[in-house]
Amino acid sequence: MILTVDIGNTATTMGLYTPEGTLRFRGALKTDKNKTQDQLAIDLLDMFHLYQADIGEVTGGVISSVVPPMTHAMAGAIRQLSGVRPMIVGPGVKTGMNILAEVHNQLGADIVASSVAALQKYPQPIIVIDMGTATTLSYLGNNTYEGCVIIPGVRIAVEALSGRAAELPHISIEEPPSVFGRSTIDAMRSGVLYGNAGMIDSMIQRMEEAAQPAATVVMTGGNAALIQKYCRREIHIDENLLLDGLYYLYQKNQDRRRRRGD
Repeated sequence: MILTVDIGNTATTMGLYTPEGTLRFRGALKTDKNKTQDQLAIDLLDMFHLYQADIGEVTGGVISSVVPPMTHAMAGAIRQLSGVRPMIVGPGVKTGMNILAEVHNQLGADIVASSVAALQKYPQPIIVIDMGTATTLSYLGNNTYEGCVIIPGVRIAVEALSGRAAELPHISIEEPPSVFGRSTIDAMRSGVLYGNAGMIDSMIQRMEEAAQPAATVVMTGGNAALIQKYCRREIHIDENLLLDGLYYLYQKNQDRRRRRGD
C-alpha cells in the first residue's frame, strides 16, 4: 500500500492506494504546525483505525507540503509506524513535465502534484484550478507547466472582509436566494459565490487568449464544489487530483529511490 499525504495550510489530506493505484481511503485532519512527531503518529493511527486499514501494510509513502515545520515531523511519524521513509516532493523529484519557472523550487509541491495528475488523466492543454487556502490556476500544454495565477482563497477573502469592515458580519458560505442580495448577509454570499465564479471564468478566458483554448478545465480543492456550479465555463471537479498526483510521482521516482537505497 502507498500512503500519500498533502500538508496544506488549512488541512492535511491523506490517501491510501493499492499498488495498482486504487484509492483505499481518503481522510483529512486540521493542519497544526505545532504538533510533534508522536502526536502526528497518533493521528495517523486513528485515521487508519477509522477506515479499518492496517498501517503495517504500508510499503511506500510520499508527502507534499507547504508547511515546512510539519514536513519532517510527518515523515518521521510515517517511518516510526511503518518503517518506510516517505518521499518528499521537492527539488530533484522526477515529474515527467517541463516546468517553465524562473526558480523551480518556488513552485508549490501541491501544484506540482496536481499538475502531474492532470497530465496523466486529461487531454491537453489543461487548466488546473485549485480552490484551497489560495486559489491557483495553472496552464499545462505539451507536457509543459507554462505558469500560474495565485489569488486569495474564498474563505481568506471573506474573513478579511468581515475582519476589516466593522459593520460586516462573519458569515457561512451558502447559496444566496438571488444574485441580488437584499440583506447584508445575502449580498456578501452573492459576492463571494458569483464574484469568485466570474473571476474564474475571466481568468480562464485570459489564459486561453495568452496561449490556446484548453481541452480540459479541471478544479480541485476544498472550495471547488462551492464555486464550480456558478461558473459559466464547463469545469470538471476532481477531488482526488492532488492525491492521485502524489501516487503518480511516487511511481515515477521508484527506480531512482531504489538506486539510492531509500
